[in-house]
Amino acid sequence: MLKSLGLWQFVGALLVSFLAYLVVGMHGSLSALAGGFAVWVGILSAKLSMRQVDSKKNMEAGAALLLLLRAEAIKIVVIALLLWLTFKVYKPGLVPLALIAGLAVAALLSGIGIGRAGEEQGKDKG
Repeated sequence: MLKSLGLWQFVGALLVSFLAYLVVGMHGSLSALAGGFAVWVGILSAKLSMRQVDSKKNMEAGAALLLLLRAEAIKIVVIALLLWLTFKVYKPGLVPLALIAGLAVAALLSGIGIGRAGEEQGKDKG
């Protein structure tokens, strides 16, 4: 499920990008892609930081919580840096509403995917 999460985010960002292209044009499309890309890279960075969790099945709750908080901090910093870079580099053509739409769709699909992955893990144990 987690592997398909990235695919759903990518497809969602492409769909928002296409809709932004129809409504605003090329700059809107690129802005939406930039928003979706920022979230996708942020989540990928957080996932990579959590790889050591797989190797330690019997981890204490406090250590697991710290790893989770570190991953969330990495995700937020990466997203913020990519958005800052987007605003600096693409300033003249940026369409903020399209950027926010791409960002929101990718973030919502991420939350839905993580929730579904948790449900599937619960079914496997039960």
